[in-house]
Amino acid sequence: MIVEGKHIYLYGDRDEAAPLVITNTFQENGSSLYSELRSMTDKKVNLAVISDINWDDEMSPWECPPLSKNDSPCTGGADKYINKLIDSIIPAIKEELAVEPEYIAIAGYSLAGLFAIYSLYKTDIFSRAVSASGSLWFPDFVEYTNKNDFVRKPDKVYFSLGDKEARTRNGLLSTVEDKTNETYEHYKDNGIDTVFELNPGNHFKDADIRLAKGIAWIL
Repeated sequence: MIVEGKHIYLYGDRDEAAPLVITNTFQENGSSLYSELRSMTDKKVNLAVISDINWDDEMSPWECPPLSKNDSPCTGGADKYINKLIDSIIPAIKEELAVEPEYIAIAGYSLAGLFAIYSLYKTDIFSRAVSASGSLWFPDFVEYTNKNDFVRKPDKVYFSLGDKEARTRNGLLSTVEDKTNETYEHYKDNGIDTVFELNPGNHFKDADIRLAKGIAWIL
């Protein structure tokens, strides 16, 4: 289906009162992600994959200059997109389900992993979150999480990175492991069921596998 200009792909047994996991992606339809997830767990789940995301705008909490001369700036449209999720996209997804979800979780990779964590400070609709290879290097983001409260304290939060992601000459990107670990420790100290997992490889290795591992863990 199409809602707010986004293609939405829904996987799972829609007749079951299962958890609903929302994940945002650039253009993929999520079929390989769902296949990986089914190979990792037999727990019931409905997975909604939202495609055609305006990546550098809708996944970024505020503005960030380009990381390189060939890169695009982030323009900080996350708040507007969260409102679209709450007001129209998630209600449309729930209409496709026969029963109310057991709970709703949010999962994402890269900037969408950053967005998943940011959303916890803006809405109480998500009770669990996955940030797989999340862009927690984002300027001032860790400081934001230290100074602000969740709208609803999450039940579970999963963090992961590739073990080579911090090995870069880019000064901002090289902080990603330290900042992810700092956020993980902050959450753990606040009594949240959380984990920070390192996977082999750089940022672009096994994205669907890493995201599926996180979703399987929060289930």
